[in-house]
Amino acid sequence: MATSGKGGKSLVADRRYTTQKATSSGGRGTPPPRKPSPRKPAPRRSGNILTRFVGAIWRIIWGTFWRVTVVCGMVLAGIVFYFYQQLPPVNALLDGRAKGSVTLLDRNDTVFAWRGETFGGQITADTVSPYLLHAVVATEDKRFYHHFGVSPRGIASAISINLAAGRGPLEGNGGSTITQQVAKLLCLGVPYDPKAWKSESDYEADCRSGGVKRKLKEIPYAIAMEAKYSKEEILTIYFNRAYLGAGARGFEAAAQRYFGISANQVSPAQAAMLAGLLKAPSKYAPTNNLKRAQDRANVIIDLMLEQGYLTPEEAADAHAHPAQLSDAAQTKSGGFFADWVMESAPDFLTSTTTEDVIMRTTLDQKLQKDAEDALAWVFDNKVAKGSKAQAAVVVMSADGAVRAMVGGRKTESAGAFNRATQALRQTGSSFKPFVYAAALDLGWSPSDYVEDVPLTLHIPGSGAWTPDNYDHKFKGLITLTQALEESRNIPAVRVSEAVGRDAVASVAKGFGILNDIAPGPALALGASESTLIEMTGAYAGILNGGSSVTPYGLVELKLKGEEDSLMGAGGGIGERVISENAAKLLTYMMSKVVESGTGTRARLDGRPAAGKTGTTSAARDAWFIGFTADYVTGVWIGYDDNTPLKGVTGGGLPAEIWHEVMSRVEDGVPVSELPLIVPEYRAPPNAANASDQPIDPNAESPQDPVQPSEPLMNPTDDQVEALLKDILKGKGN
Repeated sequence: MATSGKGGKSLVADRRYTTQKATSSGGRGTPPPRKPSPRKPAPRRSGNILTRFVGAIWRIIWGTFWRVTVVCGMVLAGIVFYFYQQLPPVNALLDGRAKGSVTLLDRNDTVFAWRGETFGGQITADTVSPYLLHAVVATEDKRFYHHFGVSPRGIASAISINLAAGRGPLEGNGGSTITQQVAKLLCLGVPYDPKAWKSESDYEADCRSGGVKRKLKEIPYAIAMEAKYSKEEILTIYFNRAYLGAGARGFEAAAQRYFGISANQVSPAQAAMLAGLLKAPSKYAPTNNLKRAQDRANVIIDLMLEQGYLTPEEAADAHAHPAQLSDAAQTKSGGFFADWVMESAPDFLTSTTTEDVIMRTTLDQKLQKDAEDALAWVFDNKVAKGSKAQAAVVVMSADGAVRAMVGGRKTESAGAFNRATQALRQTGSSFKPFVYAAALDLGWSPSDYVEDVPLTLHIPGSGAWTPDNYDHKFKGLITLTQALEESRNIPAVRVSEAVGRDAVASVAKGFGILNDIAPGPALALGASESTLIEMTGAYAGILNGGSSVTPYGLVELKLKGEEDSLMGAGGGIGERVISENAAKLLTYMMSKVVESGTGTRARLDGRPAAGKTGTTSAARDAWFIGFTADYVTGVWIGYDDNTPLKGVTGGGLPAEIWHEVMSRVEDGVPVSELPLIVPEYRAPPNAANASDQPIDPNAESPQDPVQPSEPLMNPTDDQVEALLKDILKGKGN
């Protein structure tokens, strides 16, 4: 609106935008845009580019990490799920042996030996001794109840220990949990395949192998087990499958083998010893080194105390009373015997059995220990220190049932060379009873006479053969009893030639000498070879009245848990070889050997005994085989390499060993008389016309001084010639 009057100002509205200036033209309308005021540059910060670079790298790393983690987690979950699906029920995993076992029982049905891998039966974490459960957890995995199958802390600790010891990170300590150890025992689910592994031991070695690849498979398998099974079930698998030395698979078998009790009965000291085996079963097996096993157990006891599983009083008692082996495990009796009796049955029931087999045997553990102790005592007290001479002993009943067997001076591991059953050695004069057995069975008498004078025989194709006596002396006309009593060679040859070598060989074979009999006249002097068990069995035939015996150790074989027998006794008394009368007369002759002949060192105070010494050519072998009314015992001494013995004859160390064995064996047994017949006395032929001068009545025998049983007269040449003709015709006068 306009105003009137001169010089008046026009009316305008107030400025709405006080900060906006007019345009340069001064015209009305929209004011020109405001020109921004210039900014001062921000101060340049040090390291800005580095920070952005690090940030970018971190974003890349983090992005990659969580993506890889997600992928790995998904892969791990898939592998775990796969293993989870493959895991069978717990009961199917408890006995994982590919082969069975053989448990050997003695004559009293007491376990004395095992072969193969024994499985004592299923035992669970609920039924096992709490001491054993706690010992295992304290030793192998003290955080067992708090992890999911894998212990990162344990692995880190193991790597640190390995690196500090100069080993690789995964060499040595592996930080494995009990669950991971069970995974190894199960071989990550891979079954044993004979085509893929040479043996079960190779298979197990492969299962226990370490390395990164193995760990990558082991971890998901362990996690799958934790998802599938409870902690108690995992322990149950562990308790039943762990190998604990001496062929024992599982803690039940180990408790029975070492202590003779169940795993639910073990004491803290016994539990600690069993748990200590997990580290190195063979090394810490108490049958291998009891002191080392006890030292290892003391470490476990301290761990149990530290972790609160034992009170101080219980730990102190366990330290003060360490675990001891059972009698059977401690004596290690029957090692050679067990090997021998195992060979008496087919392999598929013994060494390669896939079943658990029970073998009842003839072994007497007391007699076995008696034989071992006696042999050790003689070598400790009668033999030079460091001697490498070997020895063997067999004790059997008259029916051939073997009661004890020592196959060498040391009880060695299974499969060792058994000198009682495997060593073929010349028998020497211990063969002579078969010569006289043949004569007695033809009607000769122990009182009949034979010449002990120089003899030369012409052997077709070999020429002249002149045997000699051990003492290089001759006693003229002597009885058969004296000839055997003094172990004179020439009379034995004369009798053998008179009755016929075939007759002598037939008697020897009938009594069980199975190897080839020497074909020449030297057979009478023991040129043939035999084993100690064969010779002992042959003498058993003399004791039982003249019937053959087959030495045996197996009484019955059956599968564990079954009542029906698969096999029975493999030996015993067989066919008659000589008459009972002849056997009793021969027993009389052999009793004189012990009473006043070459075997006097074998005499037993107040107990009748009979036997025969034997020393082979160059003294490479020395024998004494004899019997009482109760047992027949054979002893052999020699070197494995046939080195001649020095100063040893059958009447020496072998007779002394026999004496020591039988003194222990017969201790407390009522005295019984030998089954013998004392022959009627027979005067020498034409004794009234003979000279009154005896022939060297005080001469020494081949081994020991003896007195002749009757006067030895010097016959005339005509008498000698007539006697020889009669003898060679087979007459026994």
